[in-house]
Amino acid sequence: MIKRLCFVVFSFLFLASGVCFAQDADFAPKPSEIPGPASSADFKKWLADIKHWRMERRIRIGYNGAEYDRPELEWTQSTFIQPQMMIHDRYFYDPLAGRYTVDRYLDDLEKRYGGIDSVLVWQSYPNIGIDNRNQYDMARDMPGGIEGLRQMVADFHRRGVRVLFPVMVWDQGTRDEGVPNWTATARLLAEIGADGVNGDTLDVVPRAFRTASDETGHPLAFEPENLTDDLGILSNNLSWGYWDYSFIPAVSRFKWLEPRFMVNICRRWGRDKTDDLQHAFFNGAGYESWENVWGIWNGITPRDAEALRRTATIERAVAPLLVSADWTPHVPTLQYGVFASEFPASDRTLWTLVNRNEYDVSGRQIQVPYSAGSRCYDLWHGVELTPDSTDSQTRTAILRFDIEAHGYGAALCFSGAPQVPPLGVEIGSDPKITKLLATMHELTKTPLASFSHEWKFLPQQIVEIAPTKPAATAAAGMVRIPGAKFEFRVSGVEIEGENDIGVDVQYPWEDSPRRHHLQTLDIKPFYLDKFPVTNAEFKKFMDAAKYQPNDAHGFLRDWRNGTYPEGWANKPVTWVSLADARAYAAWAGKRLPHEWEWQYAAQGHDGRLYPWGNEWNAAAVPAPEKRREMREPTDVSAYPQGASPFGVMDMVGNVWQWTEEFTDEHTRAAILRGGDYYQPQGSMWYFPEAYKLTEHGKYLLMDPSLDRAATVGFRCAKDAE
Repeated sequence: MIKRLCFVVFSFLFLASGVCFAQDADFAPKPSEIPGPASSADFKKWLADIKHWRMERRIRIGYNGAEYDRPELEWTQSTFIQPQMMIHDRYFYDPLAGRYTVDRYLDDLEKRYGGIDSVLVWQSYPNIGIDNRNQYDMARDMPGGIEGLRQMVADFHRRGVRVLFPVMVWDQGTRDEGVPNWTATARLLAEIGADGVNGDTLDVVPRAFRTASDETGHPLAFEPENLTDDLGILSNNLSWGYWDYSFIPAVSRFKWLEPRFMVNICRRWGRDKTDDLQHAFFNGAGYESWENVWGIWNGITPRDAEALRRTATIERAVAPLLVSADWTPHVPTLQYGVFASEFPASDRTLWTLVNRNEYDVSGRQIQVPYSAGSRCYDLWHGVELTPDSTDSQTRTAILRFDIEAHGYGAALCFSGAPQVPPLGVEIGSDPKITKLLATMHELTKTPLASFSHEWKFLPQQIVEIAPTKPAATAAAGMVRIPGAKFEFRVSGVEIEGENDIGVDVQYPWEDSPRRHHLQTLDIKPFYLDKFPVTNAEFKKFMDAAKYQPNDAHGFLRDWRNGTYPEGWANKPVTWVSLADARAYAAWAGKRLPHEWEWQYAAQGHDGRLYPWGNEWNAAAVPAPEKRREMREPTDVSAYPQGASPFGVMDMVGNVWQWTEEFTDEHTRAAILRGGDYYQPQGSMWYFPEAYKLTEHGKYLLMDPSLDRAATVGFRCAKDAE
C-alpha cells in the first residue's frame, strides 16, 4: 500500500513537472525555433531527426492543413512584409485636411524599402486606459467612424495591401463590450472589411475567434504575437516571431511543421536589422518592418532598407516555391559561414542563401541537382549561371557567384527542357521570373555596402505657445506665480522603451529626445488659473464664441442639448481636444501653460513630489475609480488639501491637463500633467498615471475625434508684466 501510494505521488509530481515522457529529439526545438546543425557533418542526422520530430508532432496535435487550403486565407502565405502601423503616424492621416492619406503612407514605404504586403493598424495601446473606452470604442472613435474605417481599408486594398487590427484580450478593465472578444472582433472587422487579427500578447489566438469569424461570413486570418504552442497552427495562419539570433541560422519551428505558415520575424527595438532579415530570408519567411514603435521612431537604416527591398522582391516573385512541402533548410554549402535553404518543385528548385560572415564570399557556393537541359540563374544579381563543374554520374553541378558581407544570395534552377531564356528575352511561361531577373540585375548594380548602415534618431520640435499680452494684475480666478530660477526635473512614464535615445520628448535645450530631463530655467512671472476650466466657464465660451470644432465627434460628449448635466457646473470640462482648449484660451485672452510653468506652479521652490509635500496624501485627491463604468470628475474645489505652495488647486488626481505639444516627422504627442482619477484594473498596459510632479504622460495625437477623453481637461496661463 505504501509503495503504491509513493508511486501515485511520484507519478503526479512527475506529470505536474511537465516531463511526462515527451517526444525524443536529438536536436531539441526551442519554443519558436529549431537550432541548425553544428556542422555539415551533422546535416543528415539533424535532418532525419527534425523530420521525425515533425511527423510525430503532427500526429500529436491531430494536424490537418484545412486552414491553409482555404482560398480566402491563401493571401497569408505571401504576406512577406508587414509593419505595425500606429494610427498616429503623420504619413497615414492628415488632421488639417481631416482625411486618411493611405497613398502617402504606402508611397513612402515603397520609396524607402519596396513596399508592404499587409499592415497591422494599431489603434489602442499606449493611449488605451486614458478613460474607459475599450479597444473597440477607440476604433470607432477614429476619424470618420465606421464608414471612415471602411474607406481606409478599401484604400489599402486598392494598393494590394491586406489589413489587420489587433485584439487585446488583456483589455478587461475598460467598458464591457457586452459580448466576448471573439464576437466583438469578428463583427467589427467584418463591418469594415479588414482581413486579419493580431493577438496582442497571445501565444495563440484561441479557436473561438476562428468560429466567430466564420459565422460572420467574413473569414479573418489570425496572427498571435508570439506563437509558442504547436496546436496554434491549426487555426492561426501566421504569427510574429521573436527569435534568438545565432551565427548558424535557426529554422522556424512552425513553418517547419506547416510550410504554408507565415512567420513575420520581429525585433521592435533592434537598430541593426541584419540578423532579422537574414533569418527571414533563409527561412523563406516574412518580416515585421516595424518603425513607429508606440510613437517612438526606430527607423530602418538605408542599407537594411535596401536589403529588405531586394529580399522581398525575390520572395514575392517566387512565393509558390517558398511553401514547398519538401523545403529543406541547411542544405550543405561550400563556403564557411554561408547557409542555404532548398525549396523544390516539380520542374524547378530555389535556394535562398545568407552570408553570415562580415566579409565578402566569392566563388563556388553550392552543389545542385543538374542534368542535360537544366538552366540555372543567380536571382540576386539577375544573371544566368554557367555551372562551374558538372557531374553526369551524380547529376549535379556546382554554382559559382558572389555574396556580400552579411549579404544574401538566391539561385533558381530549371530541370530538363529550359524554361527561362537568357536575360531580357520575354517568355510566356513564367513572366514573373523574367521580370525578377531584370529588376534584380538593375538593383544589384549598387552593392549593399554602398548604403549607409548608420542608425539615426528622429529629432523633435516643440510647438510654440504664443505669449499673451502681459497683464499688470491677475484676472479673476487666476493666481500670480512669481518669476524664479527653477530646476525643471521630469521623466516620462512610458511603459516601454527603457532609456533609449528617442523615447519621450526633446525640449528646445536638448539635442535629442530622451526619457529623463533636467534643466535650470529662468521663469518669468505669469498668472495661472487657480482651478482647471470648469463646465460653467466653458459654457460661457460656447455661448459667446459660438465655437464649433471642425471635427465634433466626441466633443463635450457628457453634455446634452448644448449644456452640461445638472450639478456639473463646477466640475472640470473634459472631452475637449488640444485644439478646443487652445480656442478657449485664445477667446479668454490667455494661453495654455508651458509644462515647466505648470510644474513650477505645482511644486514651488523645494522640488516636492506632490503639491502638498513629499508624501502621498489620499485625502488631498479624489478617490480613484476602478470600475469598468466611470463616474464623473469631482468638483475642482473639493480637495483643498491638494493646494500647491502658490495656492493653485486641483493639480493632481482629478483630470489630466493639456500643456505642450511635440512633433517629429512621423508623430504628434501632447504632454499631460497631473494624472486622473480613473484607474482601469487587470493589466499593466493601460495608460500609466503620473501623480508625482517629477513625472509626465506622453499622449499620442491623431485627430480630435480620438484625442478627446473623459479624463483630460485644462487650465490656462497668462503672461505678467
